[in-house]
Amino acid sequence: MRRFGRTLVAAAFATTVVTGTAGWASGSAQTPVTGPPPGAAEWRADRSLGRELPDPASASPGEVAAFFASLTDGQRRSLAAHHPLVVGNLDGVPAALRYEANARSLGAAADGRRILAHDPRGRGQLAEVFGDLEHAPHVAVIVPGSDIDAGTFDRTSAMARSLYEATGRRTAVVAWAGYTTPVGIGVDAATGALAEAGAERLTRFTRGLAATGAAEPALFCHSYGSVVCGLAASRAGARDIVVLGSPGMRADSAAGLGTDARIWAAKSPDDWISKVPHVELLGLGHGNDPADPAFGARRVPADDAPGHTGYFAPGTSSLRGFAAIAQGETR
Repeated sequence: MRRFGRTLVAAAFATTVVTGTAGWASGSAQTPVTGPPPGAAEWRADRSLGRELPDPASASPGEVAAFFASLTDGQRRSLAAHHPLVVGNLDGVPAALRYEANARSLGAAADGRRILAHDPRGRGQLAEVFGDLEHAPHVAVIVPGSDIDAGTFDRTSAMARSLYEATGRRTAVVAWAGYTTPVGIGVDAATGALAEAGAERLTRFTRGLAATGAAEPALFCHSYGSVVCGLAASRAGARDIVVLGSPGMRADSAAGLGTDARIWAAKSPDDWISKVPHVELLGLGHGNDPADPAFGARRVPADDAPGHTGYFAPGTSSLRGFAAIAQGETR
């Protein structure tokens, strides 16, 4: 009975936060970007190869990979030149060709960077690679939380770059801002709609990595990104799933995620996420705290991580732990 009472109090507090009566809510409602990439209609109408091209809305990453493997180099580059937004965002396309296509769509803004995705719709979505994605023995993917889009992408790329350096540049690291994130602390951040849409995009992305021969990834999921990873866990094909500063994964326990991936959790004592109630009631909240020992996740030390966004700070125990996980050094 006492536990039930605490749950009701926590739920009431969560409702107060997201409805703004406590003055915390500052977010605006977002509509998730879904469906095939821009230019899909022109792509479907293209008969330059004398056959239909794979439908971006329905072809699996494996089917896309098989199609591109059947083409000559000249045919692949011609498609990238004529349909850069499709080729640059289509999971299953070889990484090098996606870099080439996105360099075309971004122009000088690409500036030699390995941009694996560039979707200009909505607030904009990007993915950038640090290292050799096609040949690295290990791959890590950073999944960010709220307020990340094309305009704030450097926050995520900084995390990825830090992890890449911490592995001695031996692990390929992807900064994946490939879903519509919540803005501010509002209803979107306290509910799962954006995370559900994001989980679909993350699953397709990781299946695209597998289809092109990349190593099985470790996912590093920050804040609301851990909700995305929780919902994608059973389908994403990840080797490890690491959550940091997590409000919950929409699961009661690590076992409830339905995956063979190892689950890890890090939470700094200075992280304000500790003040967020770990409940899920009437669609509000994201469930149990993954950093609670009862959840069943392995712990990553984070006592020296500064605040909510400092888990990848150089010299921290959390970054050292992340690097070990990314390189497959832990058992």
